[in-house]
Amino acid sequence: MATMPPSDARRLRLTYGGQPISCVYPLRSTPFFGDRDHAGAPQTRMAKRMRRLLLASLALCFSALATAAATLDTIAERGTVRIGYISDQAPFSSGQPGAEPVGYAIDLCGKIADEIEHQFPQLKREYVGMTLANGFDAVKNEDIDLLCGSITVNLERREIVDFSQPIFLTGASALLRKDSPDYLQTLFLDGPAVHAVSERVATNVIGMRADTTTAATLREALAIQESKTRLDDFNTHEDGLKALEDRKIDAYIADQVLLISLAKRARDPSSLKVGDRLLTHEPYAIALRRGDADFRLLADRALTDFYLSDDLLPLLETYFGAEAPMLHTQIIMQHVP
Repeated sequence: MATMPPSDARRLRLTYGGQPISCVYPLRSTPFFGDRDHAGAPQTRMAKRMRRLLLASLALCFSALATAAATLDTIAERGTVRIGYISDQAPFSSGQPGAEPVGYAIDLCGKIADEIEHQFPQLKREYVGMTLANGFDAVKNEDIDLLCGSITVNLERREIVDFSQPIFLTGASALLRKDSPDYLQTLFLDGPAVHAVSERVATNVIGMRADTTTAATLREALAIQESKTRLDDFNTHEDGLKALEDRKIDAYIADQVLLISLAKRARDPSSLKVGDRLLTHEPYAIALRRGDADFRLLADRALTDFYLSDDLLPLLETYFGAEAPMLHTQIIMQHVP
């Protein structure tokens, strides 16, 4: 009996974008019977096996290359970085027709775009208005490269997209009228009721923005307990504010930092109160394409460089006023060094 000599794993060398790519495929020794003069048939079978294995390895390699088509390669090919944003999430992202969006998250996305521009000096920027309902799929489908706003990171969303390091930390609370029912004031405010007019629960309706993590958490909480509270979804925070002012709902639930900004845009801000107590943990980050570690590293480096600069505190003061020093400390403590 004779055997083919054993072989170590073979390495297939390819190039992609001028860079070497290696694919490893194993070749196992296969015994055959007979002397060398009469070994043709087994050797033919061996050759067929080798060809099939090689073709399968090639298919896997090229499939991996296609899957890992880097975000930077896509941006370079089109010459534009596409920045998606949610238009009603001031002070993180907001926009008006015919004007570029503004906000804290928009400015941070701009820092990432600056980093990309170091590699592609002629880079253009395109801002694309999105919603929470379609924004994550837009990142996944490569319609946009970044999604900016008050974007909460959670495990369900990470099944679709990846995220940068955190850009902000907050939690859900409630925006109340000063004559909202006492039970809501007790639930969301640290002190006594601001202005208790009645112990009677009025409309017993709480509003929230559709497609948010806060809405999902609240629905789950009410589902496991007997409650007569009704939840109403709104397409925008502005719609929720109007319903609260018009007394169609008793409270509007959202992330506290958004409620502070929303209350300032009310018809009569003095008639409203933002809750002190936080019901959830909401870390914000910038959504990126899943499976592109190099692009995420670029984004995180750009954010860290900015966090450690002298420009972070003035930016926080622009959007958050007197809360800026506390927020500055919080961000520095949670950033990726």
